[in-house]
Amino acid sequence: MPTPQIDCQYLMDVLVKLLNTPSPTGLTAQAIDLLESILKQYKDISLSKTRKGALVVEWKGDAQDRPRALTAHIDTLGAMVKEIKESGKLKLTRIGGYNWSTVEGEGCRIMASGGGMIRGTILLCKASGHVHTGMEIEDTKRNDENMEVRLDARTSCKADTKALGIRVGDFVAIDPRVEVVEGFIRSRHLDDKACVAVILAVVKSMTDAGLKPAQTTYLHFSNYEEVGHGGAAGIPADVHELVVVDMAAVGEGQASDEFHATLCVKDSGGPYHHGLSQKLRALAETNDIPYVTDIYPHYGSDGEAFWRAGGDVAVALIGPGVDASHNYERTHTEALLATANWLIAYLLE
Repeated sequence: MPTPQIDCQYLMDVLVKLLNTPSPTGLTAQAIDLLESILKQYKDISLSKTRKGALVVEWKGDAQDRPRALTAHIDTLGAMVKEIKESGKLKLTRIGGYNWSTVEGEGCRIMASGGGMIRGTILLCKASGHVHTGMEIEDTKRNDENMEVRLDARTSCKADTKALGIRVGDFVAIDPRVEVVEGFIRSRHLDDKACVAVILAVVKSMTDAGLKPAQTTYLHFSNYEEVGHGGAAGIPADVHELVVVDMAAVGEGQASDEFHATLCVKDSGGPYHHGLSQKLRALAETNDIPYVTDIYPHYGSDGEAFWRAGGDVAVALIGPGVDASHNYERTHTEALLATANWLIAYLLE
């Protein structure tokens, strides 16, 4: 059976839309609603939301005796307001595992609980090179105490900031800065919106071609992955195989790159299911899908969260190579298309 063509323009358009929809862990309803609006047009698909707010899609297949699942996460790194300082600026607490140095100088949006959205910039408290010495700036640790948000509003004290509707606990979304250049996509939060977009493109491609999965397949879009428990609930217990679709780590010592899909066989949680990994490897080779195999030492996935919650399922992990993960990230359309074609080969097998 010929593999249906992926609509690359659709993939890129939906990816940009997802990237520009803020969804730090804990504030993902807008992005989940966007996914729901995209997927509800397909007649062979039924949608539901978990009590945690994840989106679960049931995609009817030609057979129902060994259902499968794909999971990808829509939540991203972000922050919350920890304190309103006497200066009117904000002290933050991070959501997810990133270093402050990776967002220094970045724009952000404060989702004020009093209503509205207020722009700001994440800065070192000692930010000015004309006020502080070079060594003073260089030697200051980038940590929770030494970083703050300068608001784009007239505020010089705590009362001014509170009058804007900002409160402790308000969510802060970091600007993605999406740019498409010569087939490269650079943006924050490609982890894991790149893979969410890939799955949406796969659904469109197969549906347009009049194809169904070989087995009924659940699509699980989780919303708490960046804090470790996204996949712990919401994946149906009758699933036999779970393929996690998440970014591959690119960098020194890694086999992954921005032009291939990657099969991860082990990460910080240990080895993935050998049998399912071997099945995916064979499918990639049979279908001439450009892939590499890799191990990620500082990485965990929603598949492992499901395992730790008692999920009795074979789990494997694939995804496009993403450079500078949890920083200002970059991937290439070649890696996205390779991942999409790999998923189609798996769903049709």
